[in-house]
Amino acid sequence: MTALAQYSRLETTGLWREAPDAQRREVVVALGDATLMISTPAEVALTHWSLPAVARLNPGRRPAIYAPGAEAEERLEIEDGDMIAAIETVRAAIERRRPHPGRLRLWIGAAVGALGLGLAVFWLPDALTRQTVALLPEASRVAIGNRLLAEIGRLAGPICTAPRGSVALGRLARRALGEAAPRVAVLPSAIPETLALPGGILVAHAALVEDYETPEVLAGYLIAEAARTAATDPMLTLLSEAGLGVTFRLLTTGEIDEAPLHAHAATLLSREAPPVADAAVLAGFAAAGISSEPYAFARDVSGETVLPLIEGNPMRGQAPAPLLGDADWVSLQDICGR
Repeated sequence: MTALAQYSRLETTGLWREAPDAQRREVVVALGDATLMISTPAEVALTHWSLPAVARLNPGRRPAIYAPGAEAEERLEIEDGDMIAAIETVRAAIERRRPHPGRLRLWIGAAVGALGLGLAVFWLPDALTRQTVALLPEASRVAIGNRLLAEIGRLAGPICTAPRGSVALGRLARRALGEAAPRVAVLPSAIPETLALPGGILVAHAALVEDYETPEVLAGYLIAEAARTAATDPMLTLLSEAGLGVTFRLLTTGEIDEAPLHAHAATLLSREAPPVADAAVLAGFAAAGISSEPYAFARDVSGETVLPLIEGNPMRGQAPAPLLGDADWVSLQDICGR
């Protein structure tokens, strides 16, 4: 979801509360392409809210009160009329893009009636799953990804959100994956090195910043996960595991229950990531201008099983620009508040 052009770079002040028992703080609120960015007056980032997930808790009243999700505890109060109008315009645009159950039911009924005799038992589940993934709006993907991230957080521990570390993490992600980099979340324990969730969300294990001397290792794992995601859509993986009933309900109503999300979160935390082609990973390193050797030796200190990544290093013999300054790297290593 992209904010409308007339609202680009719009900023205002507001009152933010992290939890019901926390004191309200004056913050600067900025409307981004896909997020609502909340920071201190000194420009220290506090949090980013995904615009598709933002909910207004008091429609028609001022000051407007927002939350990052219907069940979230954070609160943001905004008095500025232009900012309220901008947020409401974006929310209305998102709502227009959501599936309309009545139309989808009619479409599904007509399709089933016309093709019912030709559907094969082994073809229908895969075909319906892929059709659902193709029709699912980006706003729905982001909302599902955020819910799945929350389930993972409940199973593996809360997301690490130290403000300075979060800013440094965003810079590293953009350096490794480009300006349109997906959101990256760091969790402290009990997950594989990286995970990919629907809606452009990557999850990384805190050990990738805490146990290594340079940020190139985390950057490498993010590049590899992005290459894996390009080959296998995380939304397709979720629905393939959830089954035909969950897929059909999502297609016809736009809704998915907590149970399949919880089950998928547990599966992601307990299985090994599927392999990704070395050529695709090296292409990502070349595009970012980053050496592949730190990532390769982090995977295998002997280098024996990752020899193609070492020999194919696109930056061999060159001196790449630093990924992060020293201060940002120190902040990123402390993102979990060690």
